[in-house]
Amino acid sequence: MKPDVVLCECFARDGLQHEPNIVPTERKVQLVERFASLGFSRVEATSYSNPNVVPQFADASALLQRLPRREGVMYKATCANVHAVQRALADLEAGFGANEISLLVSASDSHSQRNLKRSRVAQWDNIRDMAAVARGRFRLIGTVSVAFGCPFEGAVDHEEVLRDVERFAALGVEHVTLGDTTGMATPATVRSLFKAMRARAPNVTPIAHFHDTRGTGLVNYVAALDAGVTHFDCAIGGVGGHPAKVQYGGGHTGNVCTEDWVGLLESMGVHTGIDLDGLLETAKWCELVLDRPLQSRVLRSGFNPLQPMESMESMESRSL
Repeated sequence: MKPDVVLCECFARDGLQHEPNIVPTERKVQLVERFASLGFSRVEATSYSNPNVVPQFADASALLQRLPRREGVMYKATCANVHAVQRALADLEAGFGANEISLLVSASDSHSQRNLKRSRVAQWDNIRDMAAVARGRFRLIGTVSVAFGCPFEGAVDHEEVLRDVERFAALGVEHVTLGDTTGMATPATVRSLFKAMRARAPNVTPIAHFHDTRGTGLVNYVAALDAGVTHFDCAIGGVGGHPAKVQYGGGHTGNVCTEDWVGLLESMGVHTGIDLDGLLETAKWCELVLDRPLQSRVLRSGFNPLQPMESMESMESRSL
C-alpha cells in the first residue's frame, strides 16, 4: 500500500552533525542502509561540509561510495556552497553520490550571518550559483531556516518567507522545506504559513522540518498535516539540531523524534510505509551507536495498541 506521507530520516546527517564523537564511516553506511530498508524513501546521508568546520562529514565521498542503493530511495547530501556542489557532481560522475542536495537560506539576516557567515542577499547569490552548477543533475531541496521565528530577531516576516519559496521555485526547485529551527512555531502559525505557501506556489512540494525545542514538534506536525503537508523530516531518537559550535537556541535542540511521529501517524490511520518493529530495533541500535539514551517515548512505551481511530480521508476533510 502506498504511504500517505513521505518521511525523510535525518539521523545520519542532521542527527550526527552536532555529535562530538566521530562515528566511523562503515557504521554510517550501516545506518543509512538500515534506514532505507525500513521504508524511508528519503534519507539524509551526509554533508559536503568543510571538514575543518564539521569534521563529522570529512568522509562524505567515502560513505557515498560504499553505500548500497535501493530503488526508489532518495539519498540527500547537504551543500553549503558551489564547491560543495562541485564535490557532489564529481562523485556523481565517478558513479556514486547523492541524488538530492539541499540549498539553504535563513529567513532572517542575523541568523544568516551567524549560521552561514553571509548576509541573506549574499546567500541568495550563492544559491543561484549552486543551482546553476547543479545543472539539473540532482533533485534540489530548498530550505528556509527560522521560518517561524528567529532566536536573534524574534518575529519573522512570513511574507518574506513566501517570497523565498517563490525565489526557489524560479530556480527550478520543486521541493521547499520550512524549518522551525528553534521551536517557535505554533499550530496556528503552522497552518497559516503552509496554507499560504500551497496557495502561492502550488507546484512546489512543501516539507516540514521542525525541532522539538519546546515540546511542540508533534502538535505542529499534525497542524502541518491538517494544512495539506505530506512531506516531513524527522530523526530517530529526536537527535540533531544545530552544530555544537553555533551557540543559539539553548535547551533541547533535537529534531522531531521519528518513532514518536510514526507512532502518532499510524494511530491516526495515516499510513507511513515504515516497518514498525524494525524501527524500534533500529532506535535501540542508534542508542548503542551514540552510547546514551535518546529522546524517544515510543521506544520506552511501545506503539499505541489501539486500532486507528482516524483515517487519512477524515484528516483530508478536516484540512479543507
